[in-house]
Amino acid sequence: MRWKVPAGALMALAFLIPAAPAMAQVESPGPIDACQTVERKSYTDIRKLITIDLDTATTVELRVLTAQILAAADADSLPVLPDIIQERLKGSSDELRAFLKTEVQQAWSTALRISVVRTLTGAGPNVKAATQKVLEEGTVDGYLDYLNDGLYAARALDCASQPTPTPTSQPTTTPSATPSATTTVAPTSTSSTTPGAPGGEGGGLPVTGADTTTLAGIGGALLLLGGGGYLIARRRRSHFVA
Repeated sequence: MRWKVPAGALMALAFLIPAAPAMAQVESPGPIDACQTVERKSYTDIRKLITIDLDTATTVELRVLTAQILAAADADSLPVLPDIIQERLKGSSDELRAFLKTEVQQAWSTALRISVVRTLTGAGPNVKAATQKVLEEGTVDGYLDYLNDGLYAARALDCASQPTPTPTSQPTTTPSATPSATTTVAPTSTSSTTPGAPGGEGGGLPVTGADTTTLAGIGGALLLLGGGGYLIARRRRSHFVA
């Protein structure tokens, strides 16, 4: 039958995938790779989807089951398997029945193995060790347990073992010198006027004594001169009228 040739090639592909010791040569991750946040996935066990008797199932039942397996493979982002399923859907009912009875689980196992190998990208030491163990076992149940739980537990250990990053030292600014207790601070000079200076600003002393007498004499003289001038002017006016 036509499905037997791809099945043989598929099995060869599964054995050609390198085992974990070869995969250990993957470049070591940096701190960010080991602790990066990843979306947790839950891989479907497609064996639980096969709930019909494949020997007596109708063509419609076979195609519905195949479509369900294809949807699960696409949701899990599995390699290899979706392309094989799409090809088998083009065949006859007998070819599809034979595929579901034998080849589908072989293709699924290969897809899971490839998915396990992909987790080595940027992996830490604990993830590498867990990957090596599951690849050496080479079972479907081992692949599922690793992809659904073991991978995340190993990543948590790698993240916890990362050293705490040392904060970058910042340049320190030397504080400006402040006066000490023994430092003598010179008082701020303020402008002032000589006390007693006439006309000065800044609250000088009031003018008293001889200066007051002089001002009074001058005022009296001006008053007498003003009165005399007034009398002379009046006399001249009376004389002019007469």
